[in-house]
Parts: sequence; structure tokens; C-alpha cells
Amino acid sequence: MANGSEVVHGFPHLDTVRAAITALHKRLSYDGVRAYGSSVPPADVAFADGEDLHLGAQRVARALVRQLRLPDARMIVGFREMHHAASVELTAGPEYFIELNDRFRRHRRDIGAALAHEITHVLLHRLGLEFLGLRDNEILTDTVTTYLGAGWLLLDAYREDGVSSQKLGYLTPEEFGYVLAKRALVFGEDPSVWFTSPQGYTAYTRGRDRALRDGRQPPLAAAGWNGRRRYAKDRRYAVEHPGSARPGHGSPYAFEHAPGGGLRVSFPCPTCHQRIRVPVRGRVRARCGLCRTVLECDT
Repeated sequence: MANGSEVVHGFPHLDTVRAAITALHKRLSYDGVRAYGSSVPPADVAFADGEDLHLGAQRVARALVRQLRLPDARMIVGFREMHHAASVELTAGPEYFIELNDRFRRHRRDIGAALAHEITHVLLHRLGLEFLGLRDNEILTDTVTTYLGAGWLLLDAYREDGVSSQKLGYLTPEEFGYVLAKRALVFGEDPSVWFTSPQGYTAYTRGRDRALRDGRQPPLAAAGWNGRRRYAKDRRYAVEHPGSARPGHGSPYAFEHAPGGGLRVSFPCPTCHQRIRVPVRGRVRARCGLCRTVLECDT
């Protein structure tokens, strides 16, 4: 929780975020991911004026348990002084104890955001899905929270002005926006209408721009002229230099010579980031075996 300190911006964790999206698709499968087609509604996680703190926190926790499809999990929410925003005790269940920072007694609008992250920890614990290292595992948690329809709360909790700032989670605001846009593209949602934070909305639009760029990288047919020109140059080099290394300049695609002859190109699926391999033979329609996205390619 960044509270009053400088907020990091940009996309420094993008590789880990993309790996988390792939890992989630692999663990849940196509049908499992599609079960999360609707995000948690704002009304279900909002505090009413005069609502009891503890009863309201329990109500919001139940809404997030339903959103994350943990019907047999019961969250017991308490408050205490602590350095972090929140913590959860991961056990075999069905009861889980979540402690929230005492500051949320005064900032009730952000209780849903803190609970969403901690309840996702419970989901990942039950799924047996984790990354090595605290940093990467927390990035995984933020990514899954957002991709499964509860993480827009974390981005909406981001606020920053000339004298103060607040951000929950390990992702930057723009990375939250990126994952939120990835989800929106899959499920046809428009999360922009849920934001109460102007800074959260701005971060979402920047993340969305980055997410849309994933669908305009060669060899995808929607790639722009500069990308197509660079791709053609790299393809020509691969043909003339068999066994050459992957192209430089940060390109997401790589060429390889197939065992039976001919050239193939591999590239990440713009939806789930699983790598796809297709033959280099002009216009090709590819279907990702993991998320089932159909891709128009010009190889």
C-alpha cells in the first residue's frame, strides 16, 4: 500500500503480468475463465451511509466470495494497526481470517479493494497456483483479481494529487488498466463507467492503449506499416541465415526452421500470451489452443 509516498507508473512488471494471464488460463481452462463473465457490480461492494463497519465489511466480503466463485469459503474480517493494507491467514478453510489496516475504518470506500486482493489469495491457495518469490506472487494475485472481475476496485482506489497519493496492490496503475482492458476485450465489458477516481480512469485508458497494441503486432494482420516492414526484413534474414537467433529490437516473434523443411514463426497470443507457431506462407488463420482466440495472420 502506497499511502502518501511516490507512486510508480508505467509497465515495469509487464512480463510477469503476461505470464500470470497465461498461468491463469492454463489452470482454469477455457471454460473456467469464461465462468467469470461478469465483474462484481459497484452496488455490491459499496458502503451505504451509516452502515455498520463490521457488518458492511462482511457483506462486501461475501459479494467478493461469490464473484471469485468460492461458495464454501467464509471470510471473517477484522481491523488492526499494521504496515500493509491487509493480510489473510491461508488455511484449509472453510473459514479464513482477514485483517484490514485500521485506516480503512475511515476510508470505507476502499475496503472492497483490499478484500478483493486478500480473497484472491484464498482462491489461488485453493487452486495451487503460485509464482516463486513474494514480488511475483503478489503480481500474480493482482493480475488474477483484475482478470476475474474484482480488480477494478484496486484501480479505483488509486488517487493522486499534488500533496497526497494512495495506491493499493503491487501493479502500477497503468498495469491494472492493462489487465482490466485485457478482460474487457474478452468479455465485452466497459469498466470505464465504474470509476470514481479520475486518476484511475486515466490509468485505465493508458493501460488499454498498451493492451490494444498487443493485437497489432506482426505477424498479426492488424499490424501497422512499420511493424510489417520490420517483420519482412526479419523474415528475409531468417530465410538467408538458417539457425539464426531470435530477432532483436524487442520483437515478440521468432523464426525457426521446421524439421521437415520450411520456416515457422512463433508469437504470443494477444489474449492469453501463450506462444503460437504457424508456418510462414502468407495469409494464415490460427486458433490459440489455450484461449481459443482465432487470429488473422499475415506471415
